[in-house]
Amino acid sequence: MKELNVFSEIGPLKKVILHRPGEELENLTPKWLEQLLFDDIPWLELARIEHDQFAEVFRSNGVEVLYLSDLMAETLDSSLEIKTTFIKQFIEESNVTSDTLKEVITLYLQSFSSTKKMVEKTMSGIRKSEVPNFTKRTLSDYIRDYPFVTDPMPNLYFTRDPFSVIGNGVSISKMFTSTRSRETIYGSYIFKYHPAYGKCNIPLYYERDYQSTIEGGDIVVLSDKILAVGVSQRTHPAAIEKLAKNLFYYFPTSFETILAFDIPKSRAFMHLDTVFTQVDYGKFLIHNELRNGIKAYELTKNQTQPYKLTVVPIEGKLDKILEKYLNRKITLIACGGDDIVSSDREQWNDGANTIVLRPGEVIVYERNHITNDILRKNGIVVHLIPSSELSRGRGGPRCMSMPFVRENI
Repeated sequence: MKELNVFSEIGPLKKVILHRPGEELENLTPKWLEQLLFDDIPWLELARIEHDQFAEVFRSNGVEVLYLSDLMAETLDSSLEIKTTFIKQFIEESNVTSDTLKEVITLYLQSFSSTKKMVEKTMSGIRKSEVPNFTKRTLSDYIRDYPFVTDPMPNLYFTRDPFSVIGNGVSISKMFTSTRSRETIYGSYIFKYHPAYGKCNIPLYYERDYQSTIEGGDIVVLSDKILAVGVSQRTHPAAIEKLAKNLFYYFPTSFETILAFDIPKSRAFMHLDTVFTQVDYGKFLIHNELRNGIKAYELTKNQTQPYKLTVVPIEGKLDKILEKYLNRKITLIACGGDDIVSSDREQWNDGANTIVLRPGEVIVYERNHITNDILRKNGIVVHLIPSSELSRGRGGPRCMSMPFVRENI
């Protein structure tokens, strides 16, 4: 099996990448929460305990767990030139404008004896108080009461978003917000330069410097031929068309159809996978609002014009659309059931966001007890993980994990 192999959402999971929450969470303050896309401040110590239990569920089910910071450190340790280039790029993308400060930060990052610790520092954010001999130099330093020279990346433990494995390749995201744009640096370096992944010529179906935004939480692999992508607050239709052309024309892949689902553009419906995840053959966990009506579009190769797409609106309810394209009976399981209060509350706490270990077996947040009971009644085995702190970042088990390898089904 290849280094990357994801042709479904439910094939037995063999390898997954996570990011254990780091000091970036302790660099959240009430004043800067909105800018950093958080509604609250997780308690790091408990968040790590919860995340470690999440990782242990994978390991106890035979899944190899990789960590983003480990892979990135291995990448940079493989070449001094690559490490030097990364530091320069990281500083540039952190919007450090002073040439003197650029030199100071470069020396500071180069001073770390451990590459992994250096990588984690780029993730956690560099406070002005940490920089040796930091002095106010620019007008912004004097006027803006901001404690960082490089921003923290508190959303990094949602490894689903910065890149997405599709088949034997990967889509490197173009993030919707500038706050999260640097998160994709790590995946870009890993898939180009890591000793295990960089030498395999892994195809990049989308790249971070493309114009239109797309995020991994909107990409759902329904089969080896069909991809679902959400048209969301964070994924633009033009990005879906670019991805489709790359999958259909410019790379040898098995994918023939992209189903674009137009979902509400709001924080509650942040990505497609916050309202729609597959849990078994023909079984999908959804937010109830999707059941009776969703705008969907079919993207395929244009049969008369090379390198063009044919886009066709799809009429019908969600279950009927899925039955047509997946050629099987579909069961839609409502997150929170039919009660509007329970449905909205548990969807907000990522009750519809699950990660599948194998067909019919998923990891879920224990707090969504109504949804979890409904899943059990539908024959789904649920592995519960605590989520008092992890859920404060508005993401669930699928958001926090990116499969690298699934067995084909």
